[in-house]
Amino acid sequence: MVFNSDFLNPDSEDVHPNHLLKYLQHQPPEVLAWVAKSASPEIKDIISQNVQGLVGLLPSEHFNVQITTDRENLAGLLASAMMTGYFLRRMEQRMELEENLAQTNPLPRRPSKGEKPTDAP
Repeated sequence: MVFNSDFLNPDSEDVHPNHLLKYLQHQPPEVLAWVAKSASPEIKDIISQNVQGLVGLLPSEHFNVQITTDRENLAGLLASAMMTGYFLRRMEQRMELEENLAQTNPLPRRPSKGEKPTDAP
């Protein structure tokens, strides 16, 4: 991939400072590795398919593919992949919670106001 080498340079001048990029640049590699490992293979697969759909995918054995973009488009692609990842992780957690709740026994229903406990099913 070919892109502006100043993209990761924190000293590059920018009219609109990117606070997320600065935050990421100051994270230790261990934190970034931990976050990357926390994504399930299913999430990684969906993000990979999403990025391939945005960028395009040609088989490398038949084509010499190079992608050229500018800083803004690359930042947009990164933001899209990150937001997709966060959304998918939250949905995965919701699915796991629903599956766990479905395996538990329901609590007995509390009688409503004015209802005798013996009237409850």
